[in-house]
Amino acid sequence: MKSINPANGELIEEYKQMDDEALHAIVEDAASAQEKWRKNSYYERSLLLQRVAELLEERSSKYAELMAREMGKPLAQGKSEAEKCAWVCNYYAENTKKFLKNEYIKTDASESYITYNPLGTVLAIMPWNFPFWQLFRFAAPALMAGNAVILKHAANVTGCALAIEELMHEAGISDNLFRTVIADNDQTNELIKHPDIAAVTLTGSTRAGKAVASTAGSVLKKTVLELGGSDPYLILEDADVQKSAETCVTSRLINSGQSCIAAKRFIVVEEVYDEFLEIVVDLMTEKRIGDPFESQTDIGPMAREDLRDGLHDQVQQSVKAGAECIIGGYIPDQEGYFYPPTVLTEVAKGMPAYEEELFGPVASIIKAENEQEAIAIANDNKYGLGAAVFSEDLERAQFIAEHELQAGCCFINDFVKSDPRLPFGGVKQSGYGRELSHLGIREFVNAKTVYKA
Repeated sequence: MKSINPANGELIEEYKQMDDEALHAIVEDAASAQEKWRKNSYYERSLLLQRVAELLEERSSKYAELMAREMGKPLAQGKSEAEKCAWVCNYYAENTKKFLKNEYIKTDASESYITYNPLGTVLAIMPWNFPFWQLFRFAAPALMAGNAVILKHAANVTGCALAIEELMHEAGISDNLFRTVIADNDQTNELIKHPDIAAVTLTGSTRAGKAVASTAGSVLKKTVLELGGSDPYLILEDADVQKSAETCVTSRLINSGQSCIAAKRFIVVEEVYDEFLEIVVDLMTEKRIGDPFESQTDIGPMAREDLRDGLHDQVQQSVKAGAECIIGGYIPDQEGYFYPPTVLTEVAKGMPAYEEELFGPVASIIKAENEQEAIAIANDNKYGLGAAVFSEDLERAQFIAEHELQAGCCFINDFVKSDPRLPFGGVKQSGYGRELSHLGIREFVNAKTVYKA
């Protein structure tokens, strides 16, 4: 397992893959640790999770540097990511007792209610793009609910995975209750089938989600899948075009465009199309590409060479099919896996820029005749993770967000973001289940009916 610095292509470190015997021992030890952990009170668990939050805040700069080295995230964004992880830990430490309290329901019984019990050990298969946040937004509620966690992280951020494990153990989480495993896809597939794994959560590609769901389904295990997205942002004729463009560009370029909920398709009604395009091109051109360790850098390298090359191929295929590349669209002649901010227009059905997720700093701008055509274009996609609508008529925008857009998260006059207080997840090929909020913590518990005659 190799960790390579995407800014210069240099090897950071190699990690030895665990053998099957070691992996099975880790899972079995986690099951034993979970039997003890589930008997702890919410208060006892919360004290440890609050200590995790303290360490995350204390070491946020250190973890930002680790993320910058392993996957190219600019330092300021990495620091914010670590601090957000502290927020989610504190949120569940403070709210789990309320979220999982018994719910009493009046029936023919003298007493009947729903109680929430942990499922056991949950396997978390996580991606590289937000190497701390993706894990903590699942692990904080899962641990507070009384589960054990096994982390199988993306190979290129193994250093982050091991740092998280070390952090958990230093905070007082049992050594066996939270473990990182270093395994390949075949081994992970077998771990899903292990009798001591109760459920699986995956954040990643739709292809990976289908594979995990298939394996888990064959042994009847619960899954939560947060998969790809091609988020549409609708710019209506009464939108504040300047603010809309600024928000769209910010969303498109977060984490160098490598975010499942980044703005991907800008669908603009023709009355404001020219103005919006001009502003977006200017804003994208101003962004500085460079070393993620430099404070002035807006866009770092893409995380891996194959990802950069795959994105470029999608851009080239779209241009060959008739899209126009206004800026960007080339591989820079420099070391590292950089890709410039790119704007594509004349994007139409059948092109990768219309149909697929472009996981990098590439904006697809699509002209719509009116509101109804904009909504139709937005929904004409296999994904359904996030969406946004921009309009000064808030009632109109709210109706579109609530009733018209096919997505799990719909934002009005802002870019899509995750918040511990709100459920997060998608529909269609973007997956199923929810993370965060009271819904997220209830994904990996047994909602048990208790009936007393």
